[in-house]
Amino acid sequence: MAATIASERTDDMTPYGGVEPDAAWCDEVRRLARERDAVLLAHNYQLPAIQDIADHTGDSLALSRIAAESSASTIVFCGVHFMAETAKILSPHKTVLIPDARAGCSLADSIDAAQLRAWKAEHPGAVVVSYVNTTAEVKAETDVCCTSSNAVDVVRSIPADREVLFLPDQFLGAHVRRETGRDNLHVWAGECHVHAGINGPELAARAAANPDADLFVHPECGCATSALYLAGEGVVPKSQVKILSTGAMVTEARATKARSVLVATEIGMLHQLRRAAPEIDFRAVNERASCRYMKMITPAALLRSLREGKDEVRVDPMIAERARGAVRRMIEIGKSGDAE
Repeated sequence: MAATIASERTDDMTPYGGVEPDAAWCDEVRRLARERDAVLLAHNYQLPAIQDIADHTGDSLALSRIAAESSASTIVFCGVHFMAETAKILSPHKTVLIPDARAGCSLADSIDAAQLRAWKAEHPGAVVVSYVNTTAEVKAETDVCCTSSNAVDVVRSIPADREVLFLPDQFLGAHVRRETGRDNLHVWAGECHVHAGINGPELAARAAANPDADLFVHPECGCATSALYLAGEGVVPKSQVKILSTGAMVTEARATKARSVLVATEIGMLHQLRRAAPEIDFRAVNERASCRYMKMITPAALLRSLREGKDEVRVDPMIAERARGAVRRMIEIGKSGDAE
């Protein structure tokens, strides 16, 4: 018998949205996806059940590429709203669904198009580099987008004498400034509330208690600078400190010789890492680092979306056209190097 969904969205805030992700649920999701000619994309921070049912799971750059190249007529994006918007920008003639339109992003909300236009007016001629974690309107004001996996490559592709406005994440911006050495890189003071909450003292304490563990640290984290400090001071061997995008974490998990790894990012990432290298003990630096917006994509919400065609993501065609070039330039730069 097919799984059933609670009729009210208030039920979606229970662990699985009122639906157990069992074999019947899996069969129903796959059947409905076939009927809709839909490809299911899931970000690495999604619930394990959502990651396991998806056709493709990955980081923002990987999923942006798949969205652009997929032959499916419908894209179901299990992630937060800006990700589904990006898929719509790249595939304007396809139907793009997000299982719950309420799944926003604190980082994307930290700057809007009017604020960006005002910032650009203060720095005429500057190249605007926007993290993909932004709204379509912000992308439309952007020269080139980036992700955590290719942000350094994107900035390095810009002539050294050009000012760069990097937004919205201050921690990723600080990482890019360290890696490129640019003193004409201006960084917007935005942050992801989940990553910002993973702090340096917490990381130092966990590292001291696990001296043989590798450290996988996402550059959006508030503890990224602390991780480099620990390595620089010899508290943790430099070889054990890895500043990585989520996609690169999976690659490094398969390559590391460590028996244990401390992971500083949203806790949904642990599922993919444990699948990639089940012999390694992966532990969260902060076990409370869970994004409630990512977790809004419940099994119930996914079923509802496939059954009812909700919630469809639409982007104004004029805004989409302006944003498309910035996103495509991001993808091309990602293809040219070892971005993930």
